[in-house]
Amino acid sequence: MISISSPKPTTASAAAAATTSLPFLHPLRRRQLLFLSPSPQHHHSRRCLTVRAIDAAQPYDYEAQLNHRFTQSTKLRIAIVGFGNFGQFLAKAFLRQGHTVYAYSRSNYFSIAQSLGAVYFSDVHDLCENHPDVILLCTSILSTEQVLKSLPLQRLRRNTLFVDVLSVKEFPKNIFLQVLPSHFDILCTHPMFGPESGKYSWQNLPFVYDKVRIGDEDSRLRRVDNFLDIFKKEGCRMVEMSCSEHDRHAAGSQFITHTMGRILEKLDLEDTPINTRGYETVLDLVENTASDSFDLYYGLFMYNNNAMEQIERLDLAFEALKKELFGHIHEVLRKQLFGKSEEPGVQKPMLAKLPKYNGTPLLQSHLDSLSDGNRSQFESLSDGNGCGNKSQSESLSGGNNSNSC
Repeated sequence: MISISSPKPTTASAAAAATTSLPFLHPLRRRQLLFLSPSPQHHHSRRCLTVRAIDAAQPYDYEAQLNHRFTQSTKLRIAIVGFGNFGQFLAKAFLRQGHTVYAYSRSNYFSIAQSLGAVYFSDVHDLCENHPDVILLCTSILSTEQVLKSLPLQRLRRNTLFVDVLSVKEFPKNIFLQVLPSHFDILCTHPMFGPESGKYSWQNLPFVYDKVRIGDEDSRLRRVDNFLDIFKKEGCRMVEMSCSEHDRHAAGSQFITHTMGRILEKLDLEDTPINTRGYETVLDLVENTASDSFDLYYGLFMYNNNAMEQIERLDLAFEALKKELFGHIHEVLRKQLFGKSEEPGVQKPMLAKLPKYNGTPLLQSHLDSLSDGNRSQFESLSDGNGCGNKSQSESLSGGNNSNSC
C-alpha cells in the first residue's frame, strides 16, 4: 500500500524560531536555513512527498482466489453405479485428478471405496439426493436396462449427465433414449481397455465416445468436455464415433477376438518347453478372454446386430480352409493313383452325378480305370468328410500322408 501526504506549510517566523533554537549551528548555517525556508505567500508552490509502503502479503490474494474458483469449476461429482472391478478401476483415475466420486453397488464395497477415497452409498436414493453431476453406469450389458429403470430419477437434477461404458453402443443408446426424460444429457462411451490392459498406463489407448444428447447451455457443454478431459489427461486416444459405426467395427474386432479366444480355450492348450512367439501370443489371447465373464461375451453376441454375421463368416471361412486343405490331399491321392496330376489350365468337366471328394468331381475315365477294390475304397472315401477317413486315405497313398490331418 502506498500513501502520499504533504507536511504542513512552514512560515518564516517559525523557521526563524527554529534556527535560533539551535545554538550549536554556525551563524552562517543558520542564515542559510532561514533563507531556504518558504515564505507565507509561496508555501503552496513546493510540496514534499512522503512514500509509505507495506511490504507484506495481503490477507486475500485475488489471483489465487480466481485460480481456485476456476479449478473447482472443472471438478465433477461423479456417481458410479456398479462399483465392481471396472468401476473401481475408473474411480482411481477420477480421484487422482481431484474429482469427487460417489459409489453404489448391489454388493457391499464400503471398505474398498473408503480406502480409495470415494463416498459409498448403500441406498441409491441417498446417492441421487446428493445431486451428482454425472451418473456413470458400470454395470454388465445384461443388467443395464434393469439398473437404469431402478434409479429414482425424480431425485436428480433435471440436467444430470448419464454416461455408459459398455462394449456395445447401439443397445445402451436406445435404452437411454427410451427411459430417460428429454431434460437429461446422454453420452455413450467405450474405453477400449480394462484393468489388465490399462494397469500401468492409458497412454494411446482408444476411448470411443458419442455425444448422443447434450443440452445447449454452456454449463452442460463444459461438463461434457470436463468429463472427456479426464481420459484425455490420462493419455487416451480420443475417437468420436457414432454408436452404429462403433458396433460395426467392434463386431469385426472385439467379438472375433473373444470368439477365437474361447474356441482355443476349449482345446485346453498347454505351455510347452518349445513355445514359439506365435504360440505365446495364442496363450495370452486365451488367458485374456478367459478372465472375462461369459456374460460379457454373451452380451457382445446378443446386443450387437453385427455379431451373427461374423459368426456366419467365421463358419464359412473355416469350411473354405478345410476345402483348400483337403483339396491338396486330393491332388496327392490323384498322383499316387494315376502317376501324374492334372495338367494346369485344363478345365474339369462338371458331371453332377459323379461321386465327389470334398466337392471336387472325378473324371469318368479315371473312375472307370480304377479296379473294383480301389473304386470301392475311393467311393467310401468320398462319402466321408475330413479326417474321419484318414486311415483310408493313408492306405491309398501308401502311408505317406500320415500327418496330413
